[in-house]
Amino acid sequence: MGYQPQISSELAAHVARLGLVHEASATAALRRVTELATHTVQGCAGATAVRWSAGDISEPLDQAGTHPDLAYLSEIQCARRAGPMIEVARSEVPAFCDDTLAETRWPDYTPLALQRGVRCFADTVHRAGPMIVTLTVYGAVPGALDRDELSLGSLLAAQGGAAVSNTRMYEDAHRTATQLRQAVEARSIVDQAKGVLMHAMGCDAETAFNELKRISQTRHVKLTAIAQRIVSGHRAEGLDHR
Repeated sequence: MGYQPQISSELAAHVARLGLVHEASATAALRRVTELATHTVQGCAGATAVRWSAGDISEPLDQAGTHPDLAYLSEIQCARRAGPMIEVARSEVPAFCDDTLAETRWPDYTPLALQRGVRCFADTVHRAGPMIVTLTVYGAVPGALDRDELSLGSLLAAQGGAAVSNTRMYEDAHRTATQLRQAVEARSIVDQAKGVLMHAMGCDAETAFNELKRISQTRHVKLTAIAQRIVSGHRAEGLDHR
């Protein structure tokens, strides 16, 4: 059996909390992943995380970094569509660089990394259905990152993907609930306006609704807005007669 990194109870708690549904954004979830990586992966001086749509990595969906210089390295790779992070996102195979100064695979990227003090780095990747999360950890000295410790990075990328998925599901559910509530409220106000017109015109519900539609189309105002005005006016008139 290979080396297994030790996961403290504190880290386990942090990792477990990553997957909980909450109101935070996907970017905030990725930011927590990068912070955890920096604090828990041995030799890691900073990290970036990016969420992609599987099968289409032309544009990242969300990204986060622990330092502006590291965020720039992610952004420049996205802009150029080239670099270790891009290759990992495409192939879904992790990449490791023990010494940036001696690296030859990405000649356009490594000078930029060296300028920002990056002397080693590793990219891990996790697919969660239609989504991919890449996590890049950076070291400040050659050999600072231990390959055997990088399974922690993979774990964090996986939990980051779960956190983002849960956040998106929460947002979708919240959005649906809001839309349903608005639809119920709109139906209620329209029914009230129909009642007002039925009483005022001495007509049935269908005739009252057709009149609402006619006013809406004539004035180029939404039907619910017309209904709200009718109901508000009726209420105001009722107060005046008290």
